[in-house]
Amino acid sequence: MPVIGIDHVQLAMPAGGEDDARRFFGEILGLQELQKPADTAGRGGLWYQCGPMQLHLGVQKDFSPALKAHPGLLVDRLEPIVEELKTAGYPLSADVAIKGFSRIFTIDPFGNRIELLERVA
Repeated sequence: MPVIGIDHVQLAMPAGGEDDARRFFGEILGLQELQKPADTAGRGGLWYQCGPMQLHLGVQKDFSPALKAHPGLLVDRLEPIVEELKTAGYPLSADVAIKGFSRIFTIDPFGNRIELLERVA
């Protein structure tokens, strides 16, 4: 049976980072937090709705950030998010241009690489 899609992407985070994650993923990026299933809630971490997929943040005991691997999050308007990230003190970096997209990289509160992309004509 073939793979038919992606249900979710998971990033690791250190224990106790939920408040920082909520500020970054919920307030700045505007993702809707989901209630984790009862059998996984005790592990810590957070789940977010991200379009038709989900973004999960899971607590990792010996945490180290993903410096190269990253989710590419499609946004409807990049500039307001860039301004929010600047105001909040998050670093921003550009990379090679990709036709049809405006994009920028940042890091989440834990050092994980995050790509933000907006489709452009």
